[in-house]
Amino acid sequence: MLYLASKSPRRRQLLEQIGIRFDVLDVDVPEIRRIDEPAEDYVSRVAREKAGAGLLQVAAVAGACVLGADTEVILDGEVFGKPADAGDAVAMLARLSGRTHQVLSVVWCVDASREVHAVSVSDVRFDTLSQGRIEDYVASGEPFGKAGAYAIQGLAATFVSRLEGSFSGVMGLPLHETWRVLSELCVNHTQAKRAPGP
Repeated sequence: MLYLASKSPRRRQLLEQIGIRFDVLDVDVPEIRRIDEPAEDYVSRVAREKAGAGLLQVAAVAGACVLGADTEVILDGEVFGKPADAGDAVAMLARLSGRTHQVLSVVWCVDASREVHAVSVSDVRFDTLSQGRIEDYVASGEPFGKAGAYAIQGLAATFVSRLEGSFSGVMGLPLHETWRVLSELCVNHTQAKRAPGP
């Protein structure tokens, strides 16, 4: 049985998009970067800890396989997590304005005896955003709960002038990499659901 260790509705949506069968686990893993911890190490560690916490919940289930993921926005070596409030969101977007940042997404898949992971790095270029445009976006409520204070699949799609990498990775779950780790570790779950009949 495959489990997704995530509270994110976007990750659930993306897995469903590619026909994966899974159940959801509610895990609570602190997302706190250690002093001098490289960004990729931090994102990978959090994703692995989510998968591990999920596996502990279903340890008694034979054949349990757990997928964990984490996605962060990085600019100048700084990790932009989820904004704490409207002011924080405005400040993040102002710094991303007119620049290229990286979105780092890591997936870990673990079972009782093995674990595999994959990394996706995307470069995202933002248009130059006016203060008014930023404030209007923040007022929409969309930035909250999103790394870097934006959702590429939502209103912020108009901010992106260039994307090199994985659109689904920027959303929060890189589907190419996810399929690869699931195929390696949880092969029984990577069969697409049967399409409904006419």
